[in-house]
Amino acid sequence: MSRLNYLIFLSMTLMSLQATASRSWLDEVVVTAVKEPKAVKEVAATISRLGSDELATISHTHINEALQRVSGAWISRGNGQEHLTAIRSPVLTGAGSCGAFLMMQDGISLRAPGFCNVNELFESVSEMATRLEVQKGPGSDIYGSNALHGAVNVVTPEPVAGLRRLKFEAGPQDYYRTSLTGSTESLRLDLSGTTDGGYKDESGFDQQKLLLKHTTLIGKKDITTSLSYTNLNQETAGFILGDKVYAETGEKRDNPNPEAYRDARSLRLASSIRQPLVSGDLIIRPYLRSVEMEFLQHFLPGQAIEENGHDSLGLQTLWTSNTGNWRAGLEVEYTEGYLEESQPNPTSGSPFLVGTIPQGKHYDYDIEALLAGFFVQYQQDVTDDLALIWGLRYQSTRYDYDNRMIDGRTRDDGTACGFGGCRFNRPADREDTFNDWSPRLGFLYMLSDDHQMYGSVSRGFRAPQATELYRLQAGQSVTSIDSVELDALEVGFRGGNVQAGYNLSFFSMDKRNFIFRDTSRQNVDGGETRHYGLELDLDYKFNAKLSAKLAFTWAQHKYDNNPALSRTPLKGNEIDTAPTTLGSASLKWRPVEQTLFELEWVHIGSYYEDPQNEHPYEGHDLLHLRTQWFLSESTTLSARLMNLTDEDYAERADFGFGSDRYFVGTPLSLFLGLSINF
Repeated sequence: MSRLNYLIFLSMTLMSLQATASRSWLDEVVVTAVKEPKAVKEVAATISRLGSDELATISHTHINEALQRVSGAWISRGNGQEHLTAIRSPVLTGAGSCGAFLMMQDGISLRAPGFCNVNELFESVSEMATRLEVQKGPGSDIYGSNALHGAVNVVTPEPVAGLRRLKFEAGPQDYYRTSLTGSTESLRLDLSGTTDGGYKDESGFDQQKLLLKHTTLIGKKDITTSLSYTNLNQETAGFILGDKVYAETGEKRDNPNPEAYRDARSLRLASSIRQPLVSGDLIIRPYLRSVEMEFLQHFLPGQAIEENGHDSLGLQTLWTSNTGNWRAGLEVEYTEGYLEESQPNPTSGSPFLVGTIPQGKHYDYDIEALLAGFFVQYQQDVTDDLALIWGLRYQSTRYDYDNRMIDGRTRDDGTACGFGGCRFNRPADREDTFNDWSPRLGFLYMLSDDHQMYGSVSRGFRAPQATELYRLQAGQSVTSIDSVELDALEVGFRGGNVQAGYNLSFFSMDKRNFIFRDTSRQNVDGGETRHYGLELDLDYKFNAKLSAKLAFTWAQHKYDNNPALSRTPLKGNEIDTAPTTLGSASLKWRPVEQTLFELEWVHIGSYYEDPQNEHPYEGHDLLHLRTQWFLSESTTLSARLMNLTDEDYAERADFGFGSDRYFVGTPLSLFLGLSINF
């Protein structure tokens, strides 16, 4: 960071620590840590929360614009609506990278564990959310597999009597978004449609989303049912190649893959039924999930087309004692999934690539998956100021794999490839089961009425993803990989009043059995990585008209033992795409009741593009200006000026196949919006 940025950071820290008096900041409600509403002061974990007012001001066109306000998190933007995730981690890539994070909507995973996708947050209705919550660090003791490095929960809005609202927004490159909300006291409908011509040549997307929510009270049963649907049709632009080419005016809009596309559809139906039961409350959540995706693998030789999807039927239960000391839950989910990969055209390139990557079908398999998990949590109040929280979860994940093609490394017609066999290897039918335990011990200690210390030691896990087990390559016909485990230690301090609030957390994590693809293109485990750092979140109100917010992260993410990932030793190297510093700050000014201005600074520190630490990206700093004019109680005009200084930057920098590769950031852009309540 620059010297000016450090001065801003330090001044806001000193001002925020002046907070005294009421505990309103500690009383804010979150739901992510325990699957039900709880005050922040009752949760022995770090959870960041973006509320409805802040989300309305951000008005994000991509999920990274919202979550960059969360310390410890970075949603790295790809092209269109694509993204990769980092939560107390590097930006992870590959088949199992999405399995390191649990992405939820109203507490239910967007995709079945074992069938994740790195872009799955675009299948949520985040644009309609009333709140976004991010839990940092393992959450496997409550949520099970995939809650390894952290979790994101999209909380959808409740029905509001008499709400009728129309929103319209327009921006550069033929960007238009329209949303409609209509609600009674018990039934709410939200619709959203977006079209974007794309900054890059021959790119862009069309996206539609729907949320229908109904609430009712039948006797002592409080029932909420929601239906959500999303559809994305995207023309995808690939990496541009060359050292710092993102700053080249003549090349930054180039699209080397105009043929690339991604189509994705998702449907979710869920109910939440709350009722009294045996000196406590019982919540039952049955749900249905159906997702489909098709895309061109423009980033691989041969450019095969992948089609995947799955349908799930699941049930979650949560019982909480009237005292709040005991919680227990059971989760069962059955999934039927599939994956097909076929290459319509011959491979071009070297004789080796042509000889080992054949035209035709590469994979075609079905999977039945069954997940069963049970967790229990107990809070022991040792003194009036100290509480210990014990948690434990057991989960069993079973896959029944059915190969619908010829087993082995042949072409789809059974003929052999050259150079020892085809790249794609299809294992024979098999079953695999993974049994995992996740313990947690946490504490809460009230330092005073206004300040709290908290912490935990915990273990997170994720079972291997289906593609890591059955989408094999080269000479690997059977995998013996096991679940990934992460041991974490966290200590934090938080507090505040109506004027200021803060959360300072320290974490240290060791990950084992990290699954990766080695230099022989085989899926192997046994990798070890270390992660440690600190996160700071600050809120401060100078007066009724001026307020500020800061999210800052300092972290180190390093390889510990990865003997097969590289031909050169990596122990002690920084993991690629892992900035040491991340941050954002916003200054909000309301000079009069009818006008609001917000200036936001976003910082991405420097990082290495490759595991060998030979190719760095220098990082970037961006400024955004947002404003709203409240013309009346029913009409609001808004404007967003993004990348105020017209900075040349890369949303993501990478090194592969002998070249620097970039997703280019967009230049100075103006978005105008209108909101009308009827």
